[in-house]
Amino acid sequence: IDAILDWIRTSTEPCLIEAATGSGKSIIVALVAKWIEENTGKKVLCLAPKSELTEQNHEKYTSYDTPASIYAASIEKSLRHSVVFGMPQTVKNSIKRFSNGDFAAVIVDECHAITPTIKKIIEEMKTGSPNLRVIGLSATPYRMNDGYIYAYDEEGNPVPEDQTNEPYFHSLVYRITAPFLIEQGFLTRPHADPNHSASYDTSTIKRHSQSEYEKAFEGKGRKTAAIIADVVEHARNRISVMVFAATIRHAKECMESLPPSMTRLVTGETPKAERKQIVADFKAMKFKYLVNVAVYTTGFDVPSVDLIAILRPTESASLLQQIIGRGMRLHPEKQDCLVLDYGQNIEHFQLDSDLFSPQIKARSSKKGEPIEIR
Repeated sequence: IDAILDWIRTSTEPCLIEAATGSGKSIIVALVAKWIEENTGKKVLCLAPKSELTEQNHEKYTSYDTPASIYAASIEKSLRHSVVFGMPQTVKNSIKRFSNGDFAAVIVDECHAITPTIKKIIEEMKTGSPNLRVIGLSATPYRMNDGYIYAYDEEGNPVPEDQTNEPYFHSLVYRITAPFLIEQGFLTRPHADPNHSASYDTSTIKRHSQSEYEKAFEGKGRKTAAIIADVVEHARNRISVMVFAATIRHAKECMESLPPSMTRLVTGETPKAERKQIVADFKAMKFKYLVNVAVYTTGFDVPSVDLIAILRPTESASLLQQIIGRGMRLHPEKQDCLVLDYGQNIEHFQLDSDLFSPQIKARSSKKGEPIEIR
């Protein structure tokens, strides 16, 4: 928090904090927003990519006996209070209410997912507030193809050109790493078990498209059944298990081999009320296996999760780290978190010896010099 405040006192350039899963990003968001509001007399907009995370951050802020508003179409739309927790699309649709000069700062949670929509919001807000401060937080401040999303590291050194491509944030001002928090006893240590009975062949996947996922994962019958059997065997003495499937059909095929009374499925098609109830029941440990398709990769906090089964591939090192992070919260009944990777992701990102250090490279955006053909 001090590092952020030191930066915004003297610079209008965007800055960010690298804060590992479980390090208290919602607390950092709350206290920084509170300080800015109290010391400038202006409003603060806090953005998050999902409604669950928006509500979570709002809840943390109001726990300090300070009111705040939510501006999200799926929850409520209010600008009554000086600190506003918003969803990007809802804010963009009412951008004139945010670009009138009332706002001093924008705080972007999960800022590795900064989108053209968020960039447009900030650009529009700066028309009314030229000195608008922009603060980002992420456990994984890098993007597929673009590499690191900041130009200077926490020591003030420029990030090598082959590791970043047009970074949005000027500087990384502080790092709170997962290994440090594990060493201090604030997070659970994850570890991979390479001794699987089977794995999917992802070598033929080139574009990571829906059609290629369907070919690689759907209708694999015996292989999927064997993999789920392996998950169940490893889960014998585990508390809560998250299964990350590749497609909805693939997820349903996984469900066929899991005990029905102990399993629930959540996809993007699951109604909001049903999804909320499933999460509440999972937190209460009323069932053991939660199968999901691209829903609970970020902003999902169930401390009892102690087995992560990855039955999908990803080209994104950030996404893989976020998935592993779902099992790193502390819980009195768990000793560690087991990661079972059936999609060859650990091998792809060379994480066999260290789950926290993926190889980050940026694809060059520079075009070659033209040559004359004679």
